[in-house]
Amino acid sequence: MAAPKRLINVRRPEVMSLVQEDVRQYQSELVDQIRANGNVLELPGLYLRLASAFGFCDGVKRAIEIAYATCRMFPERRIWLIGEIIHNPEVNARLDAMGMRHLPWRLDAPEYAALTSDDVVIMPAFGVSIPMRRLLEEKGVLLVDSTCGNVVKVWNRVRTYAAAGITSIIHGKARHEESIATASHSRGESEQGNFLVVFDENDAGLVAEYMLGRGDRTSFMQHFAAACSPGFDPDIHLNVIGIANQTTMLKSETAHIQELLRAAVIERDGSDERFHVFDTICGATQDRQNALFELLGEPMDLMLIIGGYNSSNTTHLAHIASRRVPTFFVKSADCLESLSCVRCYDLKEKQEVVRPLPPEVSDTGRILRVGLTAGASCPANVIEEVICRLVEIRDCLAL
Repeated sequence: MAAPKRLINVRRPEVMSLVQEDVRQYQSELVDQIRANGNVLELPGLYLRLASAFGFCDGVKRAIEIAYATCRMFPERRIWLIGEIIHNPEVNARLDAMGMRHLPWRLDAPEYAALTSDDVVIMPAFGVSIPMRRLLEEKGVLLVDSTCGNVVKVWNRVRTYAAAGITSIIHGKARHEESIATASHSRGESEQGNFLVVFDENDAGLVAEYMLGRGDRTSFMQHFAAACSPGFDPDIHLNVIGIANQTTMLKSETAHIQELLRAAVIERDGSDERFHVFDTICGATQDRQNALFELLGEPMDLMLIIGGYNSSNTTHLAHIASRRVPTFFVKSADCLESLSCVRCYDLKEKQEVVRPLPPEVSDTGRILRVGLTAGASCPANVIEEVICRLVEIRDCLAL
């Protein structure tokens, strides 16, 4: 017999009043002042504009508050977090300093065997897979759920697909925590539902070609071996498809994938009756992408993108900006070592590299125009530190 569920609500008024003091460290008076000034900071030799939407979203704020509230409620217990609460090194480091322990995403990890009913386990904002949730319930731990509401909406959608015999085509990263969780929910109550995770338009193109009878089964299955449901058969399970998303993907790419697959269904069937779609991109992700496109409409010498390198929504912001202007994707102010040495994430090499800032930065005879945005998991205090460091190495106040 399965152990009774022990889901705890830590967002209690008496606890949250204390938590507000804890999370104040992630705020910034400077960033608030820049917002109030039309998102513009002007100094001698520097014009800096923030995107109209950037930084912490409501789901991230909620997850962080839940983590701190859990620490407040259970100071004498072991508190475990599955993976990271969000993809931001600043936030995760501060939680680690409070004694937060971590559980890996592998169910066979020895840490799970050592859990007891006295332990508290926080499920992160990305959610967890159904098998992982069941394991935790069987262990009888106290569960704290910080799953983002937008992620839950996607789960509801793919469960609906499964119940109707529709295969979920998930636009996402097959190894990302959120996509792993969503894929498990796409199996449905019967656990017989099917899914296929497509990473980009190239993956979607392979699916479209196979649906139109122009693909090789062996090659197809090899390509998607780690990105499909058990027993997936493309000759059967691509008959009726429904689109879903990892909520932090690039909206424009999702739209292209949807149209590509819709066109394939129409060409195959003569109609789109066996194609289903529901927009599951997070509103905050859309807002930050739209705000960046708006910002890029202005002439800029460079863009600064701030956030964790493993943050999907931040990475997409960097992709958008890099197509238009020299872009530096940094995780903290420490990355801006000097005019000639910036540690930033290279999107192609998928690692941190060292690059110089553009020559315009050291030209004191002109106004440097800088655009800045940050991912939904980046706190305002980190944004402030990056701005101050830019001012320092540019030496704006001495101009």
